[in-house]
Amino acid sequence: MAEEDGKTLEELCVERGMRMTGQRRVIAGVLQDAYDHPDVEELYRRAVAIDGNISISTVYRTVKLFEDLGIIEKHEFRDGRARYEPIPDEHHDHLIDVKSGDVIEFRNARIEALQEEIARELGYRIVDHRLELYAVPLDEKEKDGG
Repeated sequence: MAEEDGKTLEELCVERGMRMTGQRRVIAGVLQDAYDHPDVEELYRRAVAIDGNISISTVYRTVKLFEDLGIIEKHEFRDGRARYEPIPDEHHDHLIDVKSGDVIEFRNARIEALQEEIARELGYRIVDHRLELYAVPLDEKEKDGG
């Protein structure tokens, strides 16, 4: 996951004045390396595998601090879990597989242009947006065009 100016989450925390404890460093590293938008429970499982002294409450508090600093983004993909990712350098959208829970990041210039065009036609300029597509995998008949 690319970060602001190529900096790691830990570097961004320090830059914004957060005191980085060993446990916060572990949690930042786990988030930095995540590819799957983990929730707090999953972050905890990964962090405790690195440092057995990390508690679930430490993960909750740290995630909230990171979110308040504006270095991670919280997503709620209709599965009842808050999931997190570092704030990316470049905007992207998400496709969520409702069967597996997998989150697929994508960027599509046509969708971005269409959104801009619609906003302009309505007399607006987009300053932020979030697109989430909820989908199921195609079955074999659908893949074959049937």
